[in-house]
This record gives sequence, structure tokens and C-alpha cells, in this order.
Amino acid sequence: MAALTQEPIAKAEMLIRKPVEEVFQAFIDPEITSKFWFTKGSGKLETGKMVRWDWEMYGASADIAVKDIVENKRILIDFGYTVEWTFTSRAANETFVTITNSGFTGNADETVGQAIDAMGGFTIVLCGLKAFLEHGILLNLVFDKAPDAHVKY
Repeated sequence: MAALTQEPIAKAEMLIRKPVEEVFQAFIDPEITSKFWFTKGSGKLETGKMVRWDWEMYGASADIAVKDIVENKRILIDFGYTVEWTFTSRAANETFVTITNSGFTGNADETVGQAIDAMGGFTIVLCGLKAFLEHGILLNLVFDKAPDAHVKY
């Protein structure tokens, strides 16, 4: 079996047909983010701030260190892994969102598996965002991804 020659990086991208300000705020403001990703967030993302995100249906949470925010352009966080969002305005009502996730740990098989899982997870998040912002539809994608893992809350 060949060894990895570079660190695995997960990448998910999607065009969202809404202005960049609206798409950016959807990830900054937990009141909006909770409509398509986690169920609860302790506060808005701000550079240097720590926040907590909860996925109550799974009994899971993550403490998020906000490393950098560039309004309407970039979000950089760390929660054991590094995640970066970039927002590119393509037209008045179009934003191209790129999410990259890096910093996976373990042996080669484990890091590749983590990257594949992250890519799938962030793709689901972007699909949920698109449905919510463009059409006002709550798809419950994250909730329905693993229904046998739900806990009562």
C-alpha cells in the first residue's frame, strides 16, 4: 500500500443564489445556521471568540475557536480540525461558497476516512443551506443523516 504524499483536505463547494451578505450571515448567526446544520449555537462567530455548537439530536457538541473573520469573504475556525469558508460574490444574487477542512489525525487510512466523511458532511450542510436560503425549505438533512443515532432531547 502506498503512503500518502500530502495531507488529506476535504473540500465542498456550492453556488447559492443569494447575495454574499446573506450567505455569510447564515454561517455567522446561529439563529440562521440552526435551520440547516446544528440545533443550537452559543453566539455569533467573531474573531477571537469561543462558541459552542450543539447537535442535540445526537447528544453531540463542539467548542469552536474562531480564528479569523473577514466580513462577507472568509471564516476560519478550529475545533480540533481547521475549517475555512470562503465566499465569492459572482453576481448581485449569487455567492460561491467553498468549505475546506484540514488537520485530520491518525494513520493514512484514518485521515483519508475523516476527509471523506467531512466532505460528505459539508456537502450536506451546503445543500441544506441552499434549500433554506433559496426556497425557504428546511430539509432536515443533518437530522436525517443518521436517524438511528438520535438521542431523546
